[in-house]
Amino acid sequence: MADAPDELAGTEQPFVAHLVELRDRLVRALIAVGVVFAVLSFFPGPAALYDLLAKPLVAQLPAGSHLIATNVISPFLVPLKITLLASFLVALPFVLYQVWAFVAPGLYNHEKRLVVPLVVSSTLLFLAGVAFCYFFVFGRVFHFIQAFAPKSVNVAPDIEEYLGFVLTMFLAFGATFEVPIVVVVLARMGVVSVAKLREFRGYFVVVAFIISAVITPPDMVSMLSLAIPMCLLYEVGLWAAMLTAKKPAEDADTKAA
Repeated sequence: MADAPDELAGTEQPFVAHLVELRDRLVRALIAVGVVFAVLSFFPGPAALYDLLAKPLVAQLPAGSHLIATNVISPFLVPLKITLLASFLVALPFVLYQVWAFVAPGLYNHEKRLVVPLVVSSTLLFLAGVAFCYFFVFGRVFHFIQAFAPKSVNVAPDIEEYLGFVLTMFLAFGATFEVPIVVVVLARMGVVSVAKLREFRGYFVVVAFIISAVITPPDMVSMLSLAIPMCLLYEVGLWAAMLTAKKPAEDADTKAA
């Protein structure tokens, strides 16, 4: 029986051509982020973006308390960092498209059919994790913390410290919402079978609570807010892995290629 023709035959390019294309893709992605940054700098503006980011904390502060800046350039630099972060999130679909356009020529058809849904779903899940953290977790965590603050303490968080806390939490929840993608990829690549992933379910619950205790602030609200979605998303990943399990015919085509 003759071997199936390689789908990628004749698509090879010189190494320098790959570098040139990679440079062009990076430049386009940076231009997209820069354009969004310019737009957000005029409307709504860096100060308004920071006020929006600080809203969950300000809502829980005692009357008369405000955020403070202990560094001379913090009132200027911190809002710019927030604007750059927002610009990257807005331009993320275009940035991921540039990544996809660069790697797509080196993928087989069945890999392309898998990569596109994974890129789209991973982007949406990451943004969903950030939104869940901002709209649901922050308000409850800050309320829980302020409930234990002594009346004699004047609560005045520093804006740079708050930015660092927010970025850590956004990354933690964004990465947590990627759990289904990791499970699907591991099962699809044959690294771990779905049956083994089911057996690992109990261990994953323990791992999820350990990770939550290390990453989040030392309070039960934030720890449970991260650990419980992580466990639920692991179950979603198992369900998705069963639906996307590689078919025997497809596996044979991959080996032939």
